[in-house]
Amino acid sequence: MSPSVAEDLDLNNIFNFIDRTNSKPGKQYLYKKLFTPETSFENLLKFDKKVEAINMPRPDLERIELDLASLNSSDAYYLAELFLKQHEFLLVPLMSLYIRVSGIAIIGLIISLFIVPNPVCFMVLIALIVGNVALHYGTRNKISSYTRSLPQLLILNSVARKLLKKISFEQDEEVKASLNKLSGLNRSLKLVSFESKLADNPENFSYAVYKFIKLIFLLEPLMFITSIKRINKYRADIEVIYKYVAEIDTLIAIQSVRQGLPHYSKPVFYTENMQMDLTDMYHPLIYNCVPNSIHTRTDEGVLITGSNMSGKTTFIRSIAINTLLAQTIFTTCTSAYKAPLLKIQTSIRTIDDLGENKSYFQAEALSILDIINQSSGEEPVKSLVIIDEIFRGTNTIERIAAAKSVLTYLTDNKNFVFVSTHDLELAELLDNDYAVYSFEESVNDTRLVFDYKMKTGVLRNKNGIAILETIGYPESVVEDAYIVSEELKRKYVL
Repeated sequence: MSPSVAEDLDLNNIFNFIDRTNSKPGKQYLYKKLFTPETSFENLLKFDKKVEAINMPRPDLERIELDLASLNSSDAYYLAELFLKQHEFLLVPLMSLYIRVSGIAIIGLIISLFIVPNPVCFMVLIALIVGNVALHYGTRNKISSYTRSLPQLLILNSVARKLLKKISFEQDEEVKASLNKLSGLNRSLKLVSFESKLADNPENFSYAVYKFIKLIFLLEPLMFITSIKRINKYRADIEVIYKYVAEIDTLIAIQSVRQGLPHYSKPVFYTENMQMDLTDMYHPLIYNCVPNSIHTRTDEGVLITGSNMSGKTTFIRSIAINTLLAQTIFTTCTSAYKAPLLKIQTSIRTIDDLGENKSYFQAEALSILDIINQSSGEEPVKSLVIIDEIFRGTNTIERIAAAKSVLTYLTDNKNFVFVSTHDLELAELLDNDYAVYSFEESVNDTRLVFDYKMKTGVLRNKNGIAILETIGYPESVVEDAYIVSEELKRKYVL
């Protein structure tokens, strides 16, 4: 999914809403899933079956969540780096040799000083210790992500073994095989395990002593050079275990989301019927959001007219968000969702770019051109196109003319198109190609009251000047605005 679409849909806030994960791998897995809509119906069904398989008594789920929470350290973010790339040996051979033997040399010098005190040996010992401290901090930045992830790898393996005893999935045998392959690596990381136990009580004197020993004897670089080959060898197995644990955490989170929604439905995907039917749809981030329903098809776009603040932008954004949720977590904020698998394209938050010398209109035109280029008749997956206030950055006549041409092109190429606009003339120009709906308000004393319910037909009332009046503009300004408005309507037959 493009960054512009993610921004248009407030996708980071959507993620924060559905993120009920207990581990950092689960959080990473859910985030990637939300930003990567699925185009395979079979994969979505398989995913939903796993969500249902997690449906167990709450006490059992809480024990699983407690296991997953042991991977909630920020260091667990680095686990993915163990399998996402081939690790290079960052230290030169001579330095590697020194790291291996320096600890032995220091122990030998200490023993010799106890037996026969010698100033030369003492000076050499001091030089080795100072050199090792410098080398520890000199190599730390290069290998920190690696050494920080190794303790988490041991925890990951432990969590996976616990989950295998509590949950049964198809890939269990693959996970068990990967755990067995990593058992040798686990034994070589006993030092890491020892440190993890000490770190549970960092104020303990023994932990401070261990940190000092680790510094003097270059234990972190030694851990790196002795385990990097094995990590590279078992990258695929680490990935299997990581995804197994992360997915279970995500499944539990999605089940929690479903239980917490006012109402939800699982999507039904059409394979040949190019229609979209959304019933009682709402925006998940809006408290007590008023639900609306829509039925449309690819040969008939939807034009949404509406007063300012009436809810038209929220409505079209909700369509895109629910399409995304349907094709990622198989859950929609509707009573019923029926549509084909779609590619989501939006133009909502266009801004000018002074650094690129682009005006607002040019930036908007480029955004819509990108939508056009990805919505041709040859595209195997049709697009859901969401455009808010199309071509608002130019004059009225050219805006309406350009908008009409673009919107006709998009429906001619069999895409689902939802457009909000203040230009009521568009409804007449598009004629039978677009169904027209509106969001309106009523006036209650000096207040505007919105019901946020979509109605059939063109907006008849505009509230721009009324808003000026309700927020306290001078009476003379408001009256003059109404007079000029009536003159313009008569002059341009608006």
